[in-house]
Amino acid sequence: MADLTALATDPAAWAALLTLIVMEVVLGIDNLIFISILTNKLPEAMRPKARALGLGGALLMRIALLFTLSHLAGMKDVVITLFDHGFSWRDIILLGGGLFLVYKATSEINHSTEHKDENGDKKPQVKIGFASAIAQILMLDLVFSIDSILTAVGMTDHLPIMIIAVLVAVFLMFVASGPISAFINRHPSIVMLALGFLLMIGMVLIAEGFGAHIEKGYIYAAMAFAGFIEALQMFSRGRAKKTSDHH
Repeated sequence: MADLTALATDPAAWAALLTLIVMEVVLGIDNLIFISILTNKLPEAMRPKARALGLGGALLMRIALLFTLSHLAGMKDVVITLFDHGFSWRDIILLGGGLFLVYKATSEINHSTEHKDENGDKKPQVKIGFASAIAQILMLDLVFSIDSILTAVGMTDHLPIMIIAVLVAVFLMFVASGPISAFINRHPSIVMLALGFLLMIGMVLIAEGFGAHIEKGYIYAAMAFAGFIEALQMFSRGRAKKTSDHH
């Protein structure tokens, strides 16, 4: 209790907490985009429940990992060597998650661009089962959770600060999940942009699995710039539509 009181009165602890919350929210964006795209393939009535279960799984995995920090540190130890390169459990998980993201993103992009079947008829939207959606979300939750917690461990040594930051970040993701899913569902061009983000994140995870360090700031700056350009495009299309309606 004394430790918690000391942290509550320490300005450095508050600064670390706010910084970590921002970092956790930023790292959670890719997780949220994947959940939004996947749950939008479910019947509308099931989507809120699927999003809640997906984010609940993300929260539980992050908290569980925080309480196993000693084991988490061991995930960086080499367990297998291939072609003179050592791979740890963390590398293997990142590789698997990256390959899965690349597969999902490319298959979704392919379906989005191939609008017609062999007879020239428009292809129906691919639907998935509830259990399949939850299983895929939880699998990616594990990958994103490890990335998130390793970042938290690198920023502070205080477990209460890490737990509070994770709780706040996942709560903010939960609040934003509904509007973001609805927005993505309404705008096909945003879907393609989001899939492009997931494809890029998948490639980054694969690179990190092979030991290459890629500064996340560059990735998110590129995503923000692409989002800004798409927002300008949407504004331009909206203005053009209003002009044509008036005529």
